[in-house]
Amino acid sequence: MSSDEQDPVKTICPYCGVGCGIQVQPGEDPGDMRFMPWGDAPVNDGRVCIKGGAATQVVDHEDRLTDPLIKEDGEFREASWEEAYERIVSEMEEIREEFGPDAMGFFGSSKTMNEENYLLQKLARRYGTNNVDNCTRMCHASTVWALRTSLGAGAMTNSMEDLEAEADVLWIQGANPAEQHPIANSNYFRQAVLDGATVIQVDPHANKTTTSFDIEETERHQHLQVEPGADIPLLNIVLKTVLENDWVDEEFVEERTEGIEDLRETLEDFDKEAAAEEAGVPLEDIELAAEKYATADNAAIFTGMGMSQHTCGVDNVQNEINLALITGNLGRPGTGVNPLRGQNNVQGTSDVGAMPNVLPGYQLVDDDEARESVEDVWGFEIPDEPGLTNVEITHSIGEQIQGMYVMGENPVMSEPNANHVSDLLDELGFLVVQDIFMTETAEYADVVLPATTWAERGGTVTNTDRRVQRMRGVQKVHENTEHDLDILCEVGTRLFGEGFDFDTPEEAFEELRQVCPSYHGMTYDALGEEGIHWPCYEEGDEGDQYLYEDGFETESGLGQIEGVTHQPPKEVPDEEYPLILTTARLEEHYNTGTMSRRSPRLNKQYPENFVDVHPNDAERYGIEDGEKITLKSRRGEIEVEAHVTDDIKEGVVWTTPHFAAASANLLTNDVLDERAKIPEYKASAAEIEVGVEPSDAGDAPADD
Repeated sequence: MSSDEQDPVKTICPYCGVGCGIQVQPGEDPGDMRFMPWGDAPVNDGRVCIKGGAATQVVDHEDRLTDPLIKEDGEFREASWEEAYERIVSEMEEIREEFGPDAMGFFGSSKTMNEENYLLQKLARRYGTNNVDNCTRMCHASTVWALRTSLGAGAMTNSMEDLEAEADVLWIQGANPAEQHPIANSNYFRQAVLDGATVIQVDPHANKTTTSFDIEETERHQHLQVEPGADIPLLNIVLKTVLENDWVDEEFVEERTEGIEDLRETLEDFDKEAAAEEAGVPLEDIELAAEKYATADNAAIFTGMGMSQHTCGVDNVQNEINLALITGNLGRPGTGVNPLRGQNNVQGTSDVGAMPNVLPGYQLVDDDEARESVEDVWGFEIPDEPGLTNVEITHSIGEQIQGMYVMGENPVMSEPNANHVSDLLDELGFLVVQDIFMTETAEYADVVLPATTWAERGGTVTNTDRRVQRMRGVQKVHENTEHDLDILCEVGTRLFGEGFDFDTPEEAFEELRQVCPSYHGMTYDALGEEGIHWPCYEEGDEGDQYLYEDGFETESGLGQIEGVTHQPPKEVPDEEYPLILTTARLEEHYNTGTMSRRSPRLNKQYPENFVDVHPNDAERYGIEDGEKITLKSRRGEIEVEAHVTDDIKEGVVWTTPHFAAASANLLTNDVLDERAKIPEYKASAAEIEVGVEPSDAGDAPADD
């Protein structure tokens, strides 16, 4: 290293929720940053996936927003920060005066820091509304609901370290860690299998997770290729098999749970053979999996969006909780129910209260005592009724909702039925977006604020196993951009005069600690380079590696068992749309693709979307591998390349949401789980068209 070269900066990868430590080496120019491994990083020991290694490629991308923009007569023009702030404040004040505070909706972001999301939800509540949400609604809202109500906290019950060291069986349902959490899969899950653990994978799609456990000379991997939307029948078979064979941990159930009689009654007349046919998995395979899980010393469940993104998502996760509770697999290392978080701060964004029904630390907004304790710190009254979720906010445009404040989110790409979302945003009275790129959503904005990237600022993020870690900024790339924290402080101060005067992220974190009990014992100094798992109630606490050792955080202190019955997806195949469409992510891309599609290394791997089609379906439709086809639902259509493969079940097609030109979310269903309000991304009715003739319009551009 030359004498004038700066030292590398230790920070956290901006992609998935594993929380891998990386280093960024500054160059001579502000935008010249390169990735370097952090060899002794606490989560990943220096290993990174393809996304982490390419993370710095987007920091100085040519598409970066560099100046505030204001839309006039349908066109954007550059504006000063002063003009942008004046427009935002005047519009927000006018909306509140004319329509009331509940006419605004606020979107937090799992790609921004805890401190920034904390300030955004505080801004919403100071404005007078609980209409604030984040993208956990699209991923794990049903998981959070079920875990919080049945166990106490909407998070992983265990840590990666204790799971790798102690679990004998890994039950992975509706998750694909080899692609969505690659380092967790290689460092923890696959290592556990190499050390002797058994993995049971429940997924409609064979994927990299499937092949990652194809370990020579072992038979410790079982893939149950369930039909999309049939997870409850499959798990009910498992539960009934456990009950029939007296594999229940009677002492644990008696002392630490309630509700098993409801489960027994629900399953009393349950037909396992019929359920196995409905699930599309041989009964003997499910019964074998049940035996492996129930007879293990320590069995851990890992759950993902394949379970949560259904109208029955809460029930899906409740059934996983039922299985863990009746077998006593909670409250000790190597056990539990563990949602794998898809974005680097999706856990923290929820922890700090960027949700319509909870304040920081998952304190309910309609709990008078909790609300008053936060009001004592904030100095203003908080609305006492839950607000709208993000999809409800979007769907209420033109009725209740007149304005939206969107920080780092892209609902045009992330929400289902995307054509409808675009139409609604086109009618919205006022939209402000702060982001690093001109996203598909920002195109509809009235004011666009240029923010800084993950590599330019500091703060904290919380990874998938509740570890709060510090991110450290390297240097600002574009002079006229601003950090999200500073933007929110300026807007809040201009609107309300006080309560948003924070010069640094650490100052904001210090206030967060006062109102978030599970973070109360943390300080920036204590977080250091290792981070701390919440809950951490008092300074000096080391945080908890696993939860519920002594009791559950429910009203009764007991884990809640509740029998659930199958409900099919709201859209099932018919003559017009005879296929089931399901969706998932790729290892090489990330959510809406805002960052990953701008990375040359990542985009080279998969430059465009595709659809997996079973060989029998391909033969019936006359599809050749690699052929362009039109994939349709009742909400839209996309043109994609067909990949003919038996990785997917017959009658099912599989595609991704990453690519704006052909996003799965142009097709997905926006019907919601009644409790968690999560959309049903994982099962929609679909159809294929092949051999579409070219238009006679010659070189005329296609309609947008």
